[in-house]
Amino acid sequence: MKQTIMLNKNFRVLVTGSNGQLGSELKALSKNYNYHFFFSARESLDIIDFRSLKQFILDNQINAIINCAAYTAVDRAEDNDQLELADAINHLAVRNMAQLSKELNITLVHISTDYVFNGESFKPYLENDSTQPKTVYGQTKLNGEKALININPNNSIIIRTSWVYSSYGNNFVKTMLRLGKDKDSLGVIYDQVGTPTYARDLAKVILDILPKLINDKVEIYNYSNEGVLSWYDFAKVIMDTANLDCKVDPIETFEYPTPAKRPHYSVLNKAKIKSTFNIDIPYWKDSLNDCLALLGDKSE
Repeated sequence: MKQTIMLNKNFRVLVTGSNGQLGSELKALSKNYNYHFFFSARESLDIIDFRSLKQFILDNQINAIINCAAYTAVDRAEDNDQLELADAINHLAVRNMAQLSKELNITLVHISTDYVFNGESFKPYLENDSTQPKTVYGQTKLNGEKALININPNNSIIIRTSWVYSSYGNNFVKTMLRLGKDKDSLGVIYDQVGTPTYARDLAKVILDILPKLINDKVEIYNYSNEGVLSWYDFAKVIMDTANLDCKVDPIETFEYPTPAKRPHYSVLNKAKIKSTFNIDIPYWKDSLNDCLALLGDKSE
């Protein structure tokens, strides 16, 4: 049976990418946890610069890193002039963190994506299923995973997630709310299937399991909310719950071409993270209601 490490204010946690959706949720929840947090963004800490990152870690006596930093502009990543930046953030910066975590005995939680798969499955993806990214974004994220696994710092994990949304930042939920108020109708893709992830739920899980990360090889876990639906179904429920009079029409992927190919199937099997850490995962609609209530767009 694994031992649990009790963390306190002397346990110092660095959160990278703290202005993003997940980073913002971690910041919002941080007051409920007895850790000492350091929230960094691109302007305050260059995670691509190994020396700068190491100095920050040493100066602040960091014990754990939660890496939320990522290049997530999926379509822009397909441009040749963006490849170097995407690879630097999604791959090389992760390699830096892995090397420093191994050297300095730091726990590392790295956030990855369903885009490492080809999206052509018919059953929920397991952590050990074959990876075959179809986009530059997915490939750079997979390269980051591989770098972390090869370096293999103790007490470190990868969490793959999908369809992330939050009351913070830009995301599908907030886009639908905005368009639903401005338009009479809109088309949303119905032949891409997956599960939304409320970033606050994921943030809570990360902070809850942090003391339980005791492993001598990098472990991969899947996390999203429970349930399965299409983007069309998701949009319909958002409109209905927010009481918006906007008609949502189902369209096929070919009717909305994008530079990066979207996965048709992104459902993740979450049995491993549930059994390992004894957690319950909320149903996607319940979490959507929570988020919309925070945004003030949930109908009574």
